[in-house]
Amino acid sequence: MPVVLDADAAAVYKAFQEAGRPAYETLTAPEARAYYLQARFATNPEPPELARVAEHAIPAPHGAVPARIYVPNEPRLRDGLAPALVFFHGGGWVIGDLDSHDVVCRQLAVSGALIVISVDYRLAPEHKFPAAADDAIAATRWVAANARELGIDASRLSIGGDSAGGNLAAVVALAARDAGGPAIAGQVLIYPATDFAMTHGSHREPETSVLLTHSVIRWFRDHYLNGTADIHDWRASPARAQSLSGLPPAYVLTAGADPLRDEGDEYAARLKQAGVPVAYKHYPGQFHGFFTMGKLLQQANVAVSEIGAWLKGLGSQSRSPDERQRHPGPLSPHGKTVPDIASLIRATHRQRR
Repeated sequence: MPVVLDADAAAVYKAFQEAGRPAYETLTAPEARAYYLQARFATNPEPPELARVAEHAIPAPHGAVPARIYVPNEPRLRDGLAPALVFFHGGGWVIGDLDSHDVVCRQLAVSGALIVISVDYRLAPEHKFPAAADDAIAATRWVAANARELGIDASRLSIGGDSAGGNLAAVVALAARDAGGPAIAGQVLIYPATDFAMTHGSHREPETSVLLTHSVIRWFRDHYLNGTADIHDWRASPARAQSLSGLPPAYVLTAGADPLRDEGDEYAARLKQAGVPVAYKHYPGQFHGFFTMGKLLQQANVAVSEIGAWLKGLGSQSRSPDERQRHPGPLSPHGKTVPDIASLIRATHRQRR
């Protein structure tokens, strides 16, 4: 599928290339985490003010899972309780943490007028599959069981994440269905990884090897999985689940320049075929990872706003069960930001050397 980046996305990609940052697959996992975390200063928008942000430790079989709770100024209260979104950050199950996705969690709390619980699941290669999935499932169950104490309406509990976090959200939805709970109101899957076989066409197209390159995605896979047998486990590849019926309504987002594009598209189609209400949004001119880059890419802010609107509409009888549409082109080229991001990325590179 031909891919033409939006003007602002092309400019940002060019800036990253010119900054001379090392490829993640040439680094150790701790080094890659440090580079990824530092880059947020160049790409994340200003964080919105909230009523409260608090650190928490969620009990788990191995000890505790760190989490961060975001409470907006005007949550949608019903009998004193607010809806909530349990969020799992992206980063290939190897990089990323609470800080890398702090701003976008704040944005989602505001746009959805709900409480967001960001989960800092264990990372590979120190903790290989299924550690991340186990943590995501355990954290969601704990939030549901303690909803009232957290000020959360358990009947309006959703899950979501980007990339590897989208994978974990899909896994949590399947696990909750199969276990008979907790009840999940909706699942937000932002360019999710759904099949580790990686046989879809977008894994081979040169145009999709942008930031999340074909080589780095294999590096992530090899760090996370124990071996090829894990590919067939639905907790790693949710697309391998025998059935997708009975799952909660889904919002699925894909990007044109993304190795995960086709598997995300197919997963959305299969959910719909299984009778699951699906809202599908495709950003043809954006690349994988754009969702957290609202400082430079206006489409990221559009996506946050539209996901917030979808979360607000969950349970509404007026919503169409299928809102499959392609997003229009960029609202602004943002060419003027290129010198700033290039210098910022170079600066963060120098700081890490």
